[in-house]
Amino acid sequence: MIGLDGCRFGVDRKAWDLAFLAEAEELAGLRRVMRLHLELWGLSEVVHAAQVCVTEMVANVIKHVGPGTPSRLAVSMNGGRLRVEVCDPDLQRLPMLITTAGKGEVGRGMALVDGFADCWGVILRGDSKVTWCELATGLRTPTDHVGGPQVAKAEALLGLFGMAALSVDSPRKRLSLAAGEEMAIDLIVDLLHWFRAHGYDPDDALERAQVHFEAS
Repeated sequence: MIGLDGCRFGVDRKAWDLAFLAEAEELAGLRRVMRLHLELWGLSEVVHAAQVCVTEMVANVIKHVGPGTPSRLAVSMNGGRLRVEVCDPDLQRLPMLITTAGKGEVGRGMALVDGFADCWGVILRGDSKVTWCELATGLRTPTDHVGGPQVAKAEALLGLFGMAALSVDSPRKRLSLAAGEEMAIDLIVDLLHWFRAHGYDPDDALERAQVHFEAS
């Protein structure tokens, strides 16, 4: 039997990028896109940090390169870290870390990135520069999942439930997340049948489970 730390269902986190014009009006949309993608990747806990970093890196382009600059946002996994890149065509004005006294707003953009990110830097290419940062996610690999004992217990349970789908000679075979989703739904259906067979209301069980889930 696979232990509680054996991730059986890999989360497919494909790198993506988005072209945009560096305008203040675009910032809310970029934050929204970032949230949607990270929630689909199961990385809700780093949404805020990633949104702050994107906002500050793009704001840096708007301020120092100019509004309307053609830019690109790229997001990927680098091992267990989330990597966020903002690319623009200016090779002269490089982001700098400036620490300011008091509560002034000027010059604190990259300081915020430095505070939220594990690391950051600038890469110069032939016709562009890339300002990048990487955020810790708690993942061990790009396809790992986050979560505590409850997630690990569910992972082990689904592993037992779907043992018939695995070959005997490959007991640790990794299944797709889509397969895990179908197995989880089938398991929930079977549990609802169990409730009904023992005289309990399945709808009541679902409502109680929802309450417990939101409280956990």
